[in-house]
Amino acid sequence: MAADVNSILEQLDVPCLLVSNGHVTLANPAARFLLGSHIVGENIRISLRNPAAVALVSSTKSGRIRLEGLSGSGSVWEMVCHSLDGEEQLITLNDISVGVGVARAHADFVANASHELRTPLAAILGYVETLGDPKLDSDPIVRTRFLETIRREAQRMQALIEDLMSLSRIQAGKYDPPDGLIDILAVARKAARECANPSRVAIDTSVSQAIVVGDSGQIEQVLRNLVDNALKYGKPEGPVVIAIETTDTGWVRLTVRDEGEGIAPEHLPRLTERFYRANASRSREAGGTGLGLSIVKHIVERHRGQLDISSRPGLGTVVSIMLRRAES
Repeated sequence: MAADVNSILEQLDVPCLLVSNGHVTLANPAARFLLGSHIVGENIRISLRNPAAVALVSSTKSGRIRLEGLSGSGSVWEMVCHSLDGEEQLITLNDISVGVGVARAHADFVANASHELRTPLAAILGYVETLGDPKLDSDPIVRTRFLETIRREAQRMQALIEDLMSLSRIQAGKYDPPDGLIDILAVARKAARECANPSRVAIDTSVSQAIVVGDSGQIEQVLRNLVDNALKYGKPEGPVVIAIETTDTGWVRLTVRDEGEGIAPEHLPRLTERFYRANASRSREAGGTGLGLSIVKHIVERHRGQLDISSRPGLGTVVSIMLRRAES
């Protein structure tokens, strides 16, 4: 019977350990890969090096606990201990890092969204209450200033809600790759023409046409977000350039670059996180919701493309997107 159990454990993808009298008597391949082949015959205290895990095994009772950092920084595992006949125990280790990460991301997202909505709402309610006070000086200049603040904060809430809804729609369709045909050059011209300051935006390309497979509305949204960011955070009155080129490997490279202050290296890996801002006060002053680059990332992922952001302080920022060229 023991031989049958050992054979079954050897076939499992989940790390499993058999422990007898505090020592590891069997470790299946998944467990040896996770903890090292040397653990067979080793004291479980040395193998796990976690006080809570050792206490559970030493109690000889069944139970489960959570272990952090078992396979590296940020990893989270669930250890389940099953008491068998005699002094033997079966330990299974389940990697729950992804689930925990998703739960944390969801909690952070809800908290950040609530905060971003509460801030303008508090300003709106405060000014509305002040305007309703009969003791308020009826000076039309004061009332106009208050109403302008209410309008600005309401627009901020509207932009945030629209971006949240847009992000939700994009994520819902991420497993459904688009199949339309888009002329990137035409989309770039439209984005340049319809942006907040068309005179600052130039298109640099030697191609007369660049057709990719994609969702026209979403690619337009990508370009609008990138151009708006470049205009907001680039050098005041400085140029913003949209460049388009095709590669010999079947891709179309689309880049948007500005000549602004640039972004410090430590911020670059997190720029596409929802609500992450390299400079929070400047972003809010410019009217950003903190979701623009996250929307861009998810759209590019849905198109099975590649996104890259490079920047050097004082030299501006370049955002590059690679999209698969349509077969002719």
